[in-house]
Amino acid sequence: MSITLSDVLAGCRAIGQTLCLAVFCSMATAQVVLESPSVNDPQRTEPVEPFKIMDDLYFVGARLHLPSYLFTTPEGHILIDTTFDELVPEIVTNIETLGFSVEDIKLMLASHAHHDHVGGHASMREISGAMTLATAADADVIESGGKTDFRDRGLWTPAVVDRIIEDGEQVRLGNRVLTAHLTPGHTKGCTTWTTVVEEQGEQYDLAIVCGFRLNTNERLVGNPDFTDMPQQFAWSFARLKVLPVDVFLGVHGYWFDLKEKREQLLSGSDTNPFIDPDGYQQAIRFWEDAYLDRLRQELSAGE
Repeated sequence: MSITLSDVLAGCRAIGQTLCLAVFCSMATAQVVLESPSVNDPQRTEPVEPFKIMDDLYFVGARLHLPSYLFTTPEGHILIDTTFDELVPEIVTNIETLGFSVEDIKLMLASHAHHDHVGGHASMREISGAMTLATAADADVIESGGKTDFRDRGLWTPAVVDRIIEDGEQVRLGNRVLTAHLTPGHTKGCTTWTTVVEEQGEQYDLAIVCGFRLNTNERLVGNPDFTDMPQQFAWSFARLKVLPVDVFLGVHGYWFDLKEKREQLLSGSDTNPFIDPDGYQQAIRFWEDAYLDRLRQELSAGE
């Protein structure tokens, strides 16, 4: 049986995710074009020095294309995403270069269960002794090493998940509070993390966004392993639109102009370039347009 746009809207209502209806009322056109770096681009291939983004938040990823984020507190640290397993030694070096100890990482979080984001979880857990947290929908994928991923590709060393987190749950360590927002679509358990950070005495709402991009070479409509993917994406876009976000980060550098913003920050910019609420909304519009274009194409092809 083929799916129609009406089916998508009905599905939104049926699962109580009425926010997603707003997606189909929006006629906004993205003002930016976000292109993934080529396979030989230095953002993918060259090591990068760690740096402080603001407050107690640091970029410790081994590549600009693949961020890892470290929140530090006197009671220990929180690491979000470990990227590929082979990059873990470089992430460890980056953390130590900043003057922190990997053994002080107490909590390890994930944006989503793909090999380029959690592939190093098993190694980092063994090195640090950190407790691993994940959403229920992604936990089994992490623990299976990717074997239960609906895409059926991109395997990694299985990693233990110590605790399941719920949508809206606050994760606390010391003075740091991170809130989990389920934004499914890219994976079933894709999680956007928010917190409040300080810069020069001012407080800002920060988001590390998951859930923008459609998976390459995967059907959006009628995917037998993720039947409500269109509804989930629609709901996630609508939810992301209303999140209060001043500081915009993501799980791939090109989503939020990481290369350019890092250069501005390190050159001594008067204002922190990562404070970018307009860039956040522009990115949502870009990826929402890409989603709607794919949805229309697949629905038209099925007629």
